[in-house]
Amino acid sequence: MAVTGFIYDERYLNHDPGSYHPERPDRLRAIMKRLTFSGLLDRLKRIEPYEAPLEWIETLHDRVYIQNFQEACEKGWRIFQSPDNGICRDSYQIARLAVGGVLAGCDAMMTGEVDNCFCAVRPPGHHAEHARAMGFCFFNNIALGARYLQKKYGLGRIAIIDWDVHHGNGTQHLFEEDPTVMYVSLHEDPTMCYPGTGHKSEKGKGPGLGYTLNFPFPPRSGNQEYLAVMEENVLPALENFNPDGVMISAGFDAHANDPLAHMRLTESAYAQMGRMLADLAQTHCQGRIVTVLEGGYNLEVLGDCVEEHIQILTDMPEAKPQS
Repeated sequence: MAVTGFIYDERYLNHDPGSYHPERPDRLRAIMKRLTFSGLLDRLKRIEPYEAPLEWIETLHDRVYIQNFQEACEKGWRIFQSPDNGICRDSYQIARLAVGGVLAGCDAMMTGEVDNCFCAVRPPGHHAEHARAMGFCFFNNIALGARYLQKKYGLGRIAIIDWDVHHGNGTQHLFEEDPTVMYVSLHEDPTMCYPGTGHKSEKGKGPGLGYTLNFPFPPRSGNQEYLAVMEENVLPALENFNPDGVMISAGFDAHANDPLAHMRLTESAYAQMGRMLADLAQTHCQGRIVTVLEGGYNLEVLGDCVEEHIQILTDMPEAKPQS
């Protein structure tokens, strides 16, 4: 069985976007409660996050934007750039800690301490663009992790699969001209759902044309529709891409009981998609897979889905040393 790393820190609870806000600390509390109750937490290798060095954040984010975010928090502002982006005085440091959690997970995986990892971090990241905070996101955690794997560890091709119900406009924005990162998103129809991007016609630009794949679904789509697209479209594209590392933007808000969207997925669909990607990673990249938490706002569903996904990671075969 694989050794699965788990990245979590109680400091993640200190990011307070406001009592009204759906992206609340209770999301991580629900995950920890579920993993503790099931006993799965004891089987995971705990990885301590660190505040990501600015030089790594600056590989994808504008320096002035970073400074403006820091200053907004220091001044005690309650929002940054748009009403969706609630902040507090601690938010800048915790956003850096979220990035650092993903980087720490990548470090542990690449040095052989773990075979794969799950990053229970917040604030989430896939909406954050080069110089723009959006949709509860400030720094793009998974995108920075992908670039880190490439620059520090020399991985050539990274596949990012995003099954959050909301299109990851930030991740697409950061990599749409880059043929070394394939971004695949399964999400609700952008004419019906935030942030309004992710049409099927968006396929990348310039040298990155064809390395962005968007699969929007009409409202009330469910397991059958998602799994058919995974089997018929997503997996063949990823097989052809032949990634050196697989990363998942794991939002669980396309679930039928989530309050922020209009889809009908169940825990079973998330589990089947997770197994598909685990098998792909095992075949193409020695099981290297990093999962990063994004959305999911029904606390019971979130706990159940995260537990089952981590169980899939632990059930993967132990990675073999590279020759």
